[in-house]
Amino acid sequence: EQAVAVAGGIIGGILLFVLLGITVYLLWKKFCRLFSYEKLINPVKTRNANAIFQDQANSEIQLKSTRSRSVPFIIPPTLHGRDWIHLTNEEQVQEDSDPYMTPQSGPRSSFHSLAGAYVVGTINPDLYKFPEDKSETDFPDGSIGRLWFSIEYEQESERLLVSLIKVRKLQPPADSCSSFVKIYLLPDERSYLQSKTKCKTLNPQFDENFVFQVSSKMLLQRTLKFLVYHVDKQKKHHLLGQVIFPLKNEVLTEDNKLVIWRDLEKENLEPPSDYGDIQFSLSYNDYLGRLTVVVLRARGLKLQEESPAVGVYVKVSLMNHNKFIKSKKTAALLGTPNPVYNETFSFKADQTELDTASLSLSVLQSNKGEKTLLLGRVVVGPFMYTRGKELEHWNEMISKPKELVKRWHALCHST
Repeated sequence: EQAVAVAGGIIGGILLFVLLGITVYLLWKKFCRLFSYEKLINPVKTRNANAIFQDQANSEIQLKSTRSRSVPFIIPPTLHGRDWIHLTNEEQVQEDSDPYMTPQSGPRSSFHSLAGAYVVGTINPDLYKFPEDKSETDFPDGSIGRLWFSIEYEQESERLLVSLIKVRKLQPPADSCSSFVKIYLLPDERSYLQSKTKCKTLNPQFDENFVFQVSSKMLLQRTLKFLVYHVDKQKKHHLLGQVIFPLKNEVLTEDNKLVIWRDLEKENLEPPSDYGDIQFSLSYNDYLGRLTVVVLRARGLKLQEESPAVGVYVKVSLMNHNKFIKSKKTAALLGTPNPVYNETFSFKADQTELDTASLSLSVLQSNKGEKTLLLGRVVVGPFMYTRGKELEHWNEMISKPKELVKRWHALCHST
């Protein structure tokens, strides 16, 4: 019993000693805080801080007349003691012994309330603004509207997801507009998906989702076609414009949702010519001496009926004095009478050669193991080679340097 009593006394003494130590430590820490607070509110220090703050305020007022308003960038008091030596020469830094205090007069702000903070510089808010989206404000002359949509592709389920977002600045035949959109996945022009009708607005907001089933092998051969219609009071449909969007140049994945906008184009209501028509753009850069051809699409082609799955492509050839210079080809699309290419080709051509140069665009159908079949051809160039629309297209290209000039041309079989 005496041993137990002795052991208990020893343990009790140790616990009492530990409690006394903790109490002394806490009292010492509290005393340090009180001492630091008394030092912080020293009236001499406060006056120095106010003077420094007033100098900085005056300098900020002077800067406002020469540049946009800036925002102070500060170091909070909790980070005192860190090494902030690597600063530019013009930035003002307050030492640990002279922390900033809230001034006695003047307007209050969140910066004034941060007593003991370091000022390490300023931030110009104008440098961090997001670029303005001008897609809803900058419309070209003669615009008939603009359409926004998004696309993504689910690899496992082989589904193409199309979201019809909105249309802006429609130009209907009447004052009011009730519009809807038909969506095709070319070359299939027999089936389509249709949006709901948005009544009495020139800027319809659709936000509708559509799904097309298409294999990954055929995806890049397909083209999206959007037709925007207006419904009048007699329930008649009037086509306001269209958007043609080939998928072959896009990287479509489930994790990559592309949001796209395109200007509406007027549909060519004229019937196709005997051998079909081709649409392309021409542009000439006189500074670089570069002739650019953009092969857009063809329509009404007369394909071989016995070979519906053959490839159709366009061959673009540059000629000079009827002498072959260079040729380039588009990708071959599976046999459709209305292929969409949207491919760009450039040729080197000096400005002095434009009076003797010409371009030949041939639409060809390739059969495996058989001879390539010419479906039609068109030549554009100066007066010595062409007349009519072909000559007008060439002259307009020369008169509008660096500008894409787009036109339809009838195909023929002449060589």
